[in-house]
Parts: sequence; structure tokens; C-alpha cells
Amino acid sequence: MSKNLISTPPTMSRQQLRHHFRQCRNELSASDKRTANQNITQKLTQFISKNPGVQTVAAYLSNDGEPDLSAFIEAMWAANIRVALPVLHPVVAGHLLFLNYTSQSKMHQNQFAIAEPKLACQQIIPIAKIDLICMPLVAFDSQGNRLGMGGGFYDRTLAGCHRNAYPNLQLMGIAHDCQQATQLPTEKWDIPLAHVITPSKHWQFSTHSAFSTDSSAD
Repeated sequence: MSKNLISTPPTMSRQQLRHHFRQCRNELSASDKRTANQNITQKLTQFISKNPGVQTVAAYLSNDGEPDLSAFIEAMWAANIRVALPVLHPVVAGHLLFLNYTSQSKMHQNQFAIAEPKLACQQIIPIAKIDLICMPLVAFDSQGNRLGMGGGFYDRTLAGCHRNAYPNLQLMGIAHDCQQATQLPTEKWDIPLAHVITPSKHWQFSTHSAFSTDSSAD
């Protein structure tokens, strides 16, 4: 069993689990977070280098102690790989759009005080054009289950992926090592992950992954 694995009693509710793992994440020292960000960036860029078919990556801007992907985003720009960010859908409540993100993008804060690109229809990137979505999470387990913040934005937006509508799209969770749970409760609408990258390991859960990874090296 991993030394980072946190045993979670089966009686804990999803809300209790969120509180528990957010607290664990936010208790990391600034030094630990910097090291974690560097290791995650290294693993992500290695994954991209092994998979030249990845031309568009959806990332996120960190919030509430989430791993910071800023260095990874800059590396993608340098490699001429398109980067998208999630934006709250202005019409369909509880859903996301993905907008092209560059160093010149005009930003604003959404209702959750998270920075996102200002909506511009010509900057919308359809999910069918995205190869890899890097998703924040509160906790994950060894079956690839993901516990988010509770809004269900990614689950609703990516529901089509659950029906294999986008067979080449890969969903990758990004987390600190302390966010691994023994087992998470699941609901029928939860979207499983193909990958999770933490500072110490690259987890691959899907045996039919469209992309390659050398898990033994992580």
C-alpha cells in the first residue's frame, strides 16, 4: 500500500470526504507544493512527448490548493500545442465550455472567483477537437474514480464521453499524492478517469487508452 494512501471509512459521506481531502491538500507546505508542481509538470510534459497526436490540451487555473499547471501551460505554448480552459456555460446551467487560452487572452473572474477567459464565440473549442483534458479533483482512488468539488460541471459536460462519443479523448486527473483515497463512493453519472498524475506517480486505469505511457518509469 502506498505510504501516501489515506484510508477513508466507507461511512464517510461525499461531503465529509471533500472536507477531509481539501484540508489535507491545503495543509501542504509552500515548499511541498512547489516540488509537487515541478514533478507534475515533468510527468505531464513527458506524457505529451510520448504522444505526438496530442494537439489540443484542456488545462485549468489552480484554485483552493490544486496543483498549479502554469509551467505546463507555458510548455505547451512553446511546443505549439493549443491550450483550452474551462468556462462556465452562459446558457446551459451546470455545464462548461472550453475556450482557447493564450498569453494574450482577456480574463475575468467567474461566480466562483476563478479566473477564466472572457467568452468569445470564435474562441470556443468543441470537445471533439480536444485530445486531453486535465481535470482538477478533490480525491481519487485506484479504480480511477474522481471526487470533485460537488458542482458536477465536468460530469455533465463530459457525459457524452461516458457513452464513448469521443473515443480518442483522454481524461486525466491532476492531484497531490495525499489526495488518493482507498475507495470512493460513486454515482451513475460519475465520469471515470483514464489517467491520474500525482507528483510521485502516473496512474493509468484504462486498458484501452488511446495514448501510451510508461507507468513503470514513474
